[in-house]
Amino acid sequence: MKRIVYALLTLAFVPLADAALPGDSAEGERLHESNCMGCHDSGVYTRSSRKINSVDGLKQQLEGCGHAAKKEFSAAEKQDIVKYLNDRFYHFP
Repeated sequence: MKRIVYALLTLAFVPLADAALPGDSAEGERLHESNCMGCHDSGVYTRSSRKINSVDGLKQQLEGCGHAAKKEFSAAEKQDIVKYLNDRFYHFP
């Protein structure tokens, strides 16, 4: 019984975690596909040795990638990309 209650509580809060991070995930996906996939594929997000461990770390990495790709993202675009990557791969609270 405790497991059922725990599972229901966990599922109840997952949408709240996704909603708490600002941005438009669909727009972030579009930006990611058109700007990031030229340097790497999605395997960088799923490998066991990934170095990103928080939303802040993800934001910092995006800054570095933007500089390397010589692409200057607006604040809203950065939020969209972070939202997409977190929703799709990382699932940080």
